[in-house]
Amino acid sequence: MESTELSSLTTQVLWAAFALSVAFGAIAQRSHFCTMGAVSDIVNMGDWTRMRQWALAVGVAMIGFAGLAYAGWIDPAKTLYVSNRWIWLSAAVGGAMFGFGMVLSSGCGSKTLVRIGGGSLKSIVVLVVMGVAAFATLKGITAVLRIASVDRVAIDFVAAATLPNWAASAFGINARLAGLMVALALGGGLMLWALTGFRRADGLFDNLLAGLGIGAVIVAMWWVSGKLGHVAEHPDTLQEAFLATNSGRAEALSFVAPVAYALDWLMFFSDRSKVLTVGIVSVLGVVVGSAISAIAMGSFRWEGFGSTEDVANHLGGAVLMGVGGVTAMGCTIGQGLSGISTLSASSFVAVAAILAGAVAAVRYQIWRLERMV
Repeated sequence: MESTELSSLTTQVLWAAFALSVAFGAIAQRSHFCTMGAVSDIVNMGDWTRMRQWALAVGVAMIGFAGLAYAGWIDPAKTLYVSNRWIWLSAAVGGAMFGFGMVLSSGCGSKTLVRIGGGSLKSIVVLVVMGVAAFATLKGITAVLRIASVDRVAIDFVAAATLPNWAASAFGINARLAGLMVALALGGGLMLWALTGFRRADGLFDNLLAGLGIGAVIVAMWWVSGKLGHVAEHPDTLQEAFLATNSGRAEALSFVAPVAYALDWLMFFSDRSKVLTVGIVSVLGVVVGSAISAIAMGSFRWEGFGSTEDVANHLGGAVLMGVGGVTAMGCTIGQGLSGISTLSASSFVAVAAILAGAVAAVRYQIWRLERMV
């Protein structure tokens, strides 16, 4: 492949990622898709509607990713979330930190971007603080602590630590077939549970749009990163490459480390080594998509902090999300949709920890309110 062709292909990957993230932002803004909100709805009101949106999106993402892998369009072992090393403690600790933080900050990384598009000025503060904390956990002071503590605890396997590989070993079948079977069982079950629980009175169209639309965006992002952007032999290194990814592996949507990379790109823009990536353009795309949707629906409103305590909660939550999201290798989207779609063992631990942390934070907020009465 010539350098001009490589440059053109990289541009295609970046524009495709941007377009898909715009769609994600628009759908999330219209449908109020939010994992934190889903947990809060369950704890406070017993309402599972938004959790069913998330379950439907997960089911679509699982089955879609398994289909791509079964067709040979993407190799699960070459994605960001799949590894022979099961970092269960990092996923658990980081996930719990992220889950608690996202409640304090009124939403996860993706919701923060969606809220910025809807006019939230305080979400800009959350974004910057989360990005700085994330970068410190990638390469700074908290990175040293992360590597010296939770990252040391892991279980190493001969093959990738995923449900399909374990199922293939247990039943003596092909890993791709096992992946498709597990995805159909788990993903299909989640989709069935979600679809049978939606009611017209709850806004059936928006619920289906959230689940099916966002799930489809994740699958499309896997195709863009793992198929369209895959180069068998890069002309400069003569090695396999996945174009425009920060990790050098196939990636889908995630919104913690990419925010850190976006801030780094902005601050060192004149440095030619700082180039646009799928993650960076996705951050901008979600804000743009959310803004378009908010303006079109007439819901765009400027929003600021309500009190000193509000500021403190959002700052603390942003730090927890930045540190926790990098430690767990993803957020409610990065692990909760992109990662779990690969059926990675670490992703299941991270998602469970995020949900547990979020429940604990919601109950903490209820306790705080009761004490003030």
